[in-house]
Amino acid sequence: MPAKSYIVVGLGEVLWDILPKGKELGGAPANFAYMTSLLGDKGVVASSVGRDRLGNAAARRLLRLGLKTTYIQVDSKHETGTVKVQVESDGQPQFEIIENVAWDFFEWTPLWQALAEQADAVCFGSLAQRAPQSRATIRTFLQTVRPTTLCVFDVNLRQSFYNLETLAESAKHADIMKLNQDELPKVLRILGGPDAEGEEAAAWLLKTCALKLVCLTQGAMGSLLVSAKEAHQHRGFKTIVADTVGAGDAFTAALVHHYLRGANLEEMNEAANRMGSWVASQVGATPRAEVKVLESIRGVKG
Repeated sequence: MPAKSYIVVGLGEVLWDILPKGKELGGAPANFAYMTSLLGDKGVVASSVGRDRLGNAAARRLLRLGLKTTYIQVDSKHETGTVKVQVESDGQPQFEIIENVAWDFFEWTPLWQALAEQADAVCFGSLAQRAPQSRATIRTFLQTVRPTTLCVFDVNLRQSFYNLETLAESAKHADIMKLNQDELPKVLRILGGPDAEGEEAAAWLLKTCALKLVCLTQGAMGSLLVSAKEAHQHRGFKTIVADTVGAGDAFTAALVHHYLRGANLEEMNEAANRMGSWVASQVGATPRAEVKVLESIRGVKG
């Protein structure tokens, strides 16, 4: 029998990073869906672009990546999302995420309802919930999925586009919460949690938010997975880093891939770190497939 393929949705922002050297398509949902597809599942992007030059370019780019644009809404009133990136004299980038763009105005449509009813997993974050209309649509999507659908809240705190209500409501709809070590203290503070780190902090989130799994990514130091029954620490892989753009989204894709197949924490952690490490060793968030690497990630056993 052929291996089962799952429908896995990246729900949220699609945007262009406007860099000094040019523009790059960005947004965690597209990166996540692309990595999901590389692993053999059906990665779907659900987002919105403007009826403009950048919106057309985004659609072409997604198609070149092998991702269908069926669930990309086209907004005639608002422009395609952009992020202005400027590099300061000390080499650090500064970001300005433009507001009132197409992905701030998701519409709940029969097409998106059908997608929600079919999805085996959906990954969403906090950024695309910054505006009332998209926030309401994302919540309707999460309320429409089947009880068995895996819902992953990849926190992704950006600028000031998050608050208690967004974090608490998102956690309420989630089975898995993924956040990094910089986001952890902010999330704990906002949710009224303890001054804690590592496994203690993850265990508090797990219990308080009624989650099935908390994933704490720790950069070059690997990641910690905590469930109600156990915890597993992975020390990561030594990697010659080209850039880290999209590595976290790749990590999430591999985590979801193996969670859907009933893997244990060790297997999920191994695969996710291997996937994130591979993307960090490549330039850009959507590198070309490397068959042997992907086979090793799909075939991970603890």
